[in-house]
Amino acid sequence: MSRFARTTAVACVAAAMCAAGAVPAAAAPRAPANQRCAEPGPTVSEVPWAQRMLGPERVRPFTRGGNFVVAVLDSGVDAGHPQLGGRVLAGFDAVAGSGPADDDCLGTGTQIAGVIGARQEQSVGFIGLAPDVTILPIRVIAERIGSGNGAEPQVLARGIDEAVERGASVIAVTTITYSDSPVLQGAVANAISKGVVVVAAAGDLGDQRGAIPPPYPAAYDGVVGVGAIRESGVLWGKSQQGEYVDVVAPGENVLTLSRAGGMAVANGTAVATGFVAATAVLVRSRRGVMDGQGGIGRQIERTAVPSPGGSGYGSGVVDPYAAVTARLAAVSPEPLPDLPALSSGESPAWARARDVAMIGTAIAVAAVLVVLVFAVVMPRGRRRFWRTAVAPAPTQEAEPEEPGPPVQLFP
Repeated sequence: MSRFARTTAVACVAAAMCAAGAVPAAAAPRAPANQRCAEPGPTVSEVPWAQRMLGPERVRPFTRGGNFVVAVLDSGVDAGHPQLGGRVLAGFDAVAGSGPADDDCLGTGTQIAGVIGARQEQSVGFIGLAPDVTILPIRVIAERIGSGNGAEPQVLARGIDEAVERGASVIAVTTITYSDSPVLQGAVANAISKGVVVVAAAGDLGDQRGAIPPPYPAAYDGVVGVGAIRESGVLWGKSQQGEYVDVVAPGENVLTLSRAGGMAVANGTAVATGFVAATAVLVRSRRGVMDGQGGIGRQIERTAVPSPGGSGYGSGVVDPYAAVTARLAAVSPEPLPDLPALSSGESPAWARARDVAMIGTAIAVAAVLVVLVFAVVMPRGRRRFWRTAVAPAPTQEAEPEEPGPPVQLFP
């Protein structure tokens, strides 16, 4: 059963975009003086495997994402990248509590923004799933975090609240936390109640031994939890498994945008979350608000391509085309009634059928016997003209009066 909560309202995108300010011009990324930023990547002309798997070209005739806003909660987004130019808002730095987030030293936020909304460019095979959307960068991490750590719950909650205030229709939480927090849970519930789709990574601790903590906000009701798969369709080794995984998407050796230009290869449930967030905004652009039964989250889950199964795959691999075009029933299917218990005794119908079969068999045997009798008796009776079969009396030889020679016994 789906974990998605009922949505009740829609954020006003146009008004919030005006409140967020005009799209900034491309500028050189700003970076902390004490941190070495990610290097630019090369230009790759081939079409990536993840793009071939998801088939975004099939969705293009229906929608390209419109002018809806997708918030990316990560390290910021490089607004100067050529394939994102002119479509990255100033955003908000939730770590500092103020200021923009349209620069990206770590480069991870730009990678997520690339799989969501990168536009087509000559000599480049890569393109985002929703190339017409606007990216709202929300910085929730300012430096690299080690394995097992995550963002501060209060920072994530602040980032989600800002994303809702600034008109995001979809929020991609690609940097998560492993600490449950009432503040974070409240921010997520507030976003969902206003019709915002919250998509969150399932975490990258799947290869660790022992108990693995649940990821937040993916573990909250109403959030679309995303796992990662390889090109073969098998679950990525570090992708976490649990009931919080609703769907999976490409998450190993994924070609996407690099900070300061060019391309980079990304791994993890974070980049997989970008694909699902892009699918959510495509559905929002095409279908509008989908209230009840989980809304857009349910649409994505029910149209996923079935996977090998297990708690790491959720409902399967996200299918953007099916999510945009499929029409689901408005109500949940009724469960089938239980089968009645088998009776150990003989039913009356079976007893009647058995009696009829026995009587019929007896009649058939009697009829065969009668036919056989008539077949043998009637020809023989006709040959004798219906006389009894009695042997004739033997003839008597007369004895001579005078003795004579002996009677010749054998002529």
